[in-house]
Amino acid sequence: MSATDKILVIGSSGQIGTELTEKLQEIHGTGSVIASDLKKAANHQGVFEELDVLDEKKLGEIVAKYKVTQVYLLAALLSATSEKNSQFAWKLNMGSLFNVLDLAKEKKIKKVYWPSSIAVFGPSTPQENVPQFTVMDPTTVYGISKLAGERWCEYYFLKHGVDVRSLRYPGLISYKSPPGGGTTDYAVDIFYQALEKGTFECFLSENTTLPMMYMPDAIRATVELMQADAQNIKIRSSYNVGAISFSPKEIATAIQKHIPKFSIRYNPDFRQKIADSWPNSIDDSAARKDWNWSAKYDLQEMVKDMLQNLPKPAVNHK
Repeated sequence: MSATDKILVIGSSGQIGTELTEKLQEIHGTGSVIASDLKKAANHQGVFEELDVLDEKKLGEIVAKYKVTQVYLLAALLSATSEKNSQFAWKLNMGSLFNVLDLAKEKKIKKVYWPSSIAVFGPSTPQENVPQFTVMDPTTVYGISKLAGERWCEYYFLKHGVDVRSLRYPGLISYKSPPGGGTTDYAVDIFYQALEKGTFECFLSENTTLPMMYMPDAIRATVELMQADAQNIKIRSSYNVGAISFSPKEIATAIQKHIPKFSIRYNPDFRQKIADSWPNSIDDSAARKDWNWSAKYDLQEMVKDMLQNLPKPAVNHK
C-alpha cells in the first residue's frame, strides 16, 4: 500500500467491521481509514461518514472526497435476519456490491474486498472438507446472494480488470461485538450467557458441527489476502478459509472446563434447517497454497481467550 492510499470500510460498526477498522488503522494510520455505516459505533475513533451503501450518489461523493483507493464492503443482512426480510436482504446484499464494483470498473477505486460465506454451500455440497470448487446450491436468501456475488466479482475481474478479493467466512466468534443475526452466532452468545446466567438455550441441536473461526484469525486472513501480490490471487470468486469445526456440545464442554457449573439445553428452531444445509468442515488448501494462509486458534485456545476478555458479571457461576 502506498502512502497516498485511502481505505473506506463500509459496514464499520458491524461484527467484522468494528475489528477490521481497528486493525487497518493500526497498520495504515487512523487518518488513512474512513469508517462508514448507518450509525457510528460507540467506541469508534477516527474519521467516520454516515452512509447508506445503497445511496450510490453519497458513496461516490465519499470516495471522491477522501480519494479512496480501497474499499472493504462489509454491509450485509446475515443469514437468519435475511430469512425474515428476504426482498430487502437481496436488495442490500446485491445492490451494495454493484455500487462498489461499478466504482472500481470506472477506475475510481483500485481494490475491493467483499466477504462471501459458507452459506454459498447447500444440501448437495460434500459435508466434510468441502473443496474450493464444488456443488453450490444454497437454500437461504443470504447464501443465494453470496453465491451470486461471487459470480459477479469474478465477472468484474475477468471483464473489467477489477482487483476484487474475497473470503468465504465460516462462523465468526468475537468478544468485541455481540451476536449479529447469523446462524452460527450461538457460538458467540453462549459465552455471554455462560458468564451472566450459567446456562444457555441453544437454537441448534447438540451435534450440529459447523466450520468456525476466531475473529483474530478472520481479521488476519482478510488483511493477508488484501496485502498479497495480485499475481498470487488465483481465485477471484472467493477463497475457502478454514480454522476449526465444532458442535454446540463440544463448545459447551470446552466452556465447562472453565465454568464447571455451566449447563446447556437444546431447543432447535428454524435456524437448524439452515445449519443442516451447510458443511461440517472446509478444505482451504487453495488459500494455503496461493497466499500462505494458516489459522492459529483451535477450540481450546479460543474458549480460553474469549472467557478471559469478556467482561465478568457480578455473579460468578464457577
